[in-house]
Amino acid sequence: MAGGSIFAIVGIGGSVAGAALPLAMILSGIVALLASYSYAKLGAKFPTSGGAVEFLVRGYGKGVISGGLNIFQWLGYVLALALYGHAFAGYLVSLLGISDPNGPLEKAIASLLVVVFAFLQFGGTAVVGKAQTVIVGACVVALVGFAVAGLFFVEPARIEFSAWNGPIDILFAAGIVFIGFEGFGLVTNTAGGMKNPAKELPKALYLSITIVIGIYVLTAITLIGNLTMAQINQGQGFALAEAVGSFAGRFGLVTLSIVALFATASAVNATIFGSANASYQIARDGELPREFDRKIWSANARGGLFITALLAIAAIFFLDITKVTMLGSAAFLLLYAAVNFGHLRVRDQTGAKAGMIWASMLSCLLVFGFLAVYIVQTEGMLTMILIVIMLIVSFIAEKAFREFRKHRKPPNPSTTPSQSGSAA
Repeated sequence: MAGGSIFAIVGIGGSVAGAALPLAMILSGIVALLASYSYAKLGAKFPTSGGAVEFLVRGYGKGVISGGLNIFQWLGYVLALALYGHAFAGYLVSLLGISDPNGPLEKAIASLLVVVFAFLQFGGTAVVGKAQTVIVGACVVALVGFAVAGLFFVEPARIEFSAWNGPIDILFAAGIVFIGFEGFGLVTNTAGGMKNPAKELPKALYLSITIVIGIYVLTAITLIGNLTMAQINQGQGFALAEAVGSFAGRFGLVTLSIVALFATASAVNATIFGSANASYQIARDGELPREFDRKIWSANARGGLFITALLAIAAIFFLDITKVTMLGSAAFLLLYAAVNFGHLRVRDQTGAKAGMIWASMLSCLLVFGFLAVYIVQTEGMLTMILIVIMLIVSFIAEKAFREFRKHRKPPNPSTTPSQSGSAA
């Protein structure tokens, strides 16, 4: 979350919420906190490297519903990868002084980043974890440092209540920036390796989201207080670096841009690790073709990893950063609502409170509704239809995979022709 999302989404959210961006961040964070309640309870009861993959199977059983939702979740991770790739490339071309917004060079850079981190996964969980610890730690220190410093240069008129956009725009922005919190779901992918997931997992989830809300609010205030709306709208993809540059000069702009490069690269690293874990568990449980679980070159590299990377590259080339952000947020809001509904079916096993689960599910659906309206108003009905297509394709694919496997099942050795004849 703090590793890269803020650099990718803060400018886009600010262009919608205006001076009320900090409030939009808080609202989105509250929805994430509510959703994390189910993840904490489910992860403690069913610790696994697959996280939500396992939760959906537990809630809906092994069938087309859980399989389709898991494919849909995997596509959500693909969109997240595309978002971080776009953000990395946007900061890099801006730092180099190249004008190529969503152009061929930016897309090529974003795609190369995804490929590099796909190969990095060969090192396994230990390498991924060490890389994340170093990169995220340095990025959080730098980000918080610049955000706090920026508070001293804020122009009060830009953040006062009279400058806020209306409540509808705030809710629109809360939906847009929600993808900035989707990383909390990946925390549950480590539950299988925790010594005491019942204690460690809730602490990891609640603390991480609360800390990230604080960082996001500080960053939002610094952005809104140091840039005009025209500047935010013009440089959405790298607005945070522009904000720091406004009070820290060229040194601040270059430094934060470099931090953003490491942070967005870190987000690709974490997300491709999580989605690879998900595709592995989906394949293991028979929800996707075995090609997704085929080992390539080493025990840590799997076919699903490369298919994930290829789809992310396709998203990079066909969708700009704004569309990817909105579609990714919409996908995860629907997914978290589905996880909560499935949780209701196994609540007696997790000991969770029904009221909390309902609050989480309804808040996800409410914010999704506002986001859907905004997508239709600004990007057109066709963009919103893409989410519907993703859902339909996910379930059709799952159904087709199951039918294909059913017809390819080998004959049962206990019913050979000779046995059948003797039985007759």
